[in-house]
Amino acid sequence: MSNLRKIIIDGKDIEVPPEMTLIQACEEAGVEIPRFCYHERLSIAGNCRMCLVEVVGGPPKPAASCAMQVKDLRPGPEGQPPVIKTNSPMVKKAREGVMEFLLINHPLDCPICDQGGECDLQDQAMAYGVDFSRYREPKRATEDLQLGPLVETHMTRCISCTRCVRFTTEVAGQTVMGQTGRGEDAEITTYLGALIESEMVGNIVDLCPVGALVSKPYSFTARPWELTKHETIDVMDALGSNIRVDTKGREVMRILPRNHDGVNEEWLSDKSRYVWDGLRRQRLDRPYIRENGKLRPASWPDALSAVAAAMKGKKIAGLVGDLVSTEAAYALKLLVEGQGGVVECRTDGAKLPAGNRSAYVGTATIEDIDTASRIWLIGTNPRHEAPVLNARIRKAWLAGADVALVGAAADLTYEYAHLGTDRAALEKLVSNAEAREDESVVIIGQGALREADGAAVLAQAMALCKATGAALLVLHVAASRVGAMDIGCTTEGGITAATEGAEVIYNLGADEIDIAPGAFVIYQGSHGDRGAHRADIILPGSAYTEEPGLFVNTEGRPQLALRAGFAPGEAKENWAILRALSGEMGAKLPFDSIGELRKHLTAAHPHLADIDVVAENEWQALETGSLGKADFRNAITDFYLTNPIARASSLMAELSALAKQRQHAPLAAE
Repeated sequence: MSNLRKIIIDGKDIEVPPEMTLIQACEEAGVEIPRFCYHERLSIAGNCRMCLVEVVGGPPKPAASCAMQVKDLRPGPEGQPPVIKTNSPMVKKAREGVMEFLLINHPLDCPICDQGGECDLQDQAMAYGVDFSRYREPKRATEDLQLGPLVETHMTRCISCTRCVRFTTEVAGQTVMGQTGRGEDAEITTYLGALIESEMVGNIVDLCPVGALVSKPYSFTARPWELTKHETIDVMDALGSNIRVDTKGREVMRILPRNHDGVNEEWLSDKSRYVWDGLRRQRLDRPYIRENGKLRPASWPDALSAVAAAMKGKKIAGLVGDLVSTEAAYALKLLVEGQGGVVECRTDGAKLPAGNRSAYVGTATIEDIDTASRIWLIGTNPRHEAPVLNARIRKAWLAGADVALVGAAADLTYEYAHLGTDRAALEKLVSNAEAREDESVVIIGQGALREADGAAVLAQAMALCKATGAALLVLHVAASRVGAMDIGCTTEGGITAATEGAEVIYNLGADEIDIAPGAFVIYQGSHGDRGAHRADIILPGSAYTEEPGLFVNTEGRPQLALRAGFAPGEAKENWAILRALSGEMGAKLPFDSIGELRKHLTAAHPHLADIDVVAENEWQALETGSLGKADFRNAITDFYLTNPIARASSLMAELSALAKQRQHAPLAAE
């Protein structure tokens, strides 16, 4: 490691790469440097001046540590390593001066500010500021921005750190924010008052170091010290973003992202962040039995005995919905197959081959996108199917990656070569493919796999990978799909074969399908959505925040979701309902707790025990079949209303309506 450079920080010798900034070097040395504008995932602005340090032997003034690299430091007179001081009198005085300037116009809103208790300005004023103010003039005031239903603005509190500007421009790909005016008249605003048309706008609330941008749905509902924090996994898409669910009593008050470099970095989509009001509405909180065409409330013993009687000796099909944990899917599989039935998780008709993990998961990790120099998108709109993954593709594009799309054209926030919309374009791409040394990734969406020739499309994508040496990533939209495929919740011939001729259908949270008349339907789920409307018996289950569960994300990484609260009314955990039903049917499942269930599950499928590890999948190429002539269609038509929880959310309905309005913007003549 000869390219490392030795520097001395507060008397401590440390060797760091010369490209590092001083603020990063100080962090390596374990020294905390205050900052407002600096953020490790955004470009360097160097405009808040809070991170000042003293460079011994340098200019006789403090230097901004975020904007100076280690290689810029000069050695001592006799070649000694450069010396940095972070707690000298010069630094202390400089930080006090910067803080005093920041507070000149900052209003004393702390008692009524939603950021109170987790505000960077509060914390740093306490740690690095002075205990009095010399400023007696009136404070300036600015008008608040209108940023839509998600972000509430109080621009008088803004300290012009420009984090929101840099995030929307660099990560979200929306160049509508900026700073106008100079000096006291400088203010952050949007171009002509435009809304930020992004699925990730909520992240600017996390980035704002003061209370200028706060969460509108959460505002004035709770203080941070009143909340109980729970670390869990998001299920709104198949990315498996790491999240923190904050509860107050039984209510979920907000959802925030957790950092995971391999999955979602520290970003979160708006649907994942703001869907929590859907956890309160349209909930199923007691069992129901349909009699004479009408549902009547029932007790658990009545409902379970009615289900057991309906299933006895019948031809049964089990359906696994999009938000179901792997444990619940496994319990359903054991129960239904024990009665001679079949279970199917590919409820959207996707032609994913059972048993071939390299074909239904792929061989790429999400992190591979960062270093890819070529990315092919087939039949997918990642901006709607996984917005955080789309931001990662944009990051690769900014770093020089070439992106190409076969499928419906859309605004993906980055430039791409549009190769065509139909199967012929895919065939042409595969026939002209050449091997290159650079790293490449092929991302195929579920929309490409749902048609009759889905298996042939997947085979072509795998042939493209083989010809170019690229890695394959199958982009799922259902959080439960990979885990359910892993444990074998599949039927030869897919959902059509599974439900054809079935006398009883046990629907475990599958709300995206219409079940044909004829079969007796048992619905187990959390919300009164499409599945409950078709049901003959309803068993109320838990939502994803109300039970522990294992979810395998789109790259095949098993992650543990933990309980954040309890289900309303008489609703139970999904695996527990299935275990109780098995006892009622006289075919008791071999577990009495979630721990025992996981032991059975991991004994049968050992890779699921490796939490947060992406297993390597052995490549098994598919036989190429004949492709159709149709255009590719994307899996998601309305980003905000993809599952029962989102459809129960009034906020998601408002966002969906706004998105539709933007698609049909009126012309000037109108």
